[in-house]
Amino acid sequence: MRQAGRICEWNDDKGYGFVAAHDGGARVFVHIKAFQAGSRRPAVGDLVSYRVANDAKGRANALELRFAGQRIERRPSSTASPSPLRRIPRRALGVSALLAVAALGALGWVPVAVPLVQGVFSFASYIAYGWDKDAAGADRRRTPETTLHLLDAFGGWPGALIAQQQFRHKTVKASFQAMFWVTVLLNLAVVAAAVHMGWARALTGLLLDGRV
Repeated sequence: MRQAGRICEWNDDKGYGFVAAHDGGARVFVHIKAFQAGSRRPAVGDLVSYRVANDAKGRANALELRFAGQRIERRPSSTASPSPLRRIPRRALGVSALLAVAALGALGWVPVAVPLVQGVFSFASYIAYGWDKDAAGADRRRTPETTLHLLDAFGGWPGALIAQQQFRHKTVKASFQAMFWVTVLLNLAVVAAAVHMGWARALTGLLLDGRV
């Protein structure tokens, strides 16, 4: 059943806000992706119609939003090709990267510090992405994108890949993805230099027995 209401709060930078029904009741969360394709950016005070549904955590969300007077567009076929960014096997890439670096460490081809650091930062990235996804739907303070990129650049990108697919988060925003892959390349270059120059071996000694 569709309802009529008004956008009562909107954060355009973050792409979400809240809508209140004309007949009263609690305001409902709305994300920019819930608007009909091709719609203009919403603003506080806009009259809209929408459908309410609960997400996996039981929270009410406004879906299929249309501005007052907006014509209904025919939905694209469900067989349409998904975005190329969505087709990347992120979880498989992330798990493979973690297993590969662990194997290299076990075989002694890279110092133990390399898989240790990458494992720690991958876990941190995974948690940060999950927290940010949950915060986006709960009107909580978001994790800055710069923080996510820093975690990935320090070695957390395998965990980030796993989180991006699992939480369906940050996978279609082109600017974020462009910077993300830059951090991946940057981390690989730094790790290669650290192994070649002996820094990784020195860090291993420091971490394991306190000596350089």
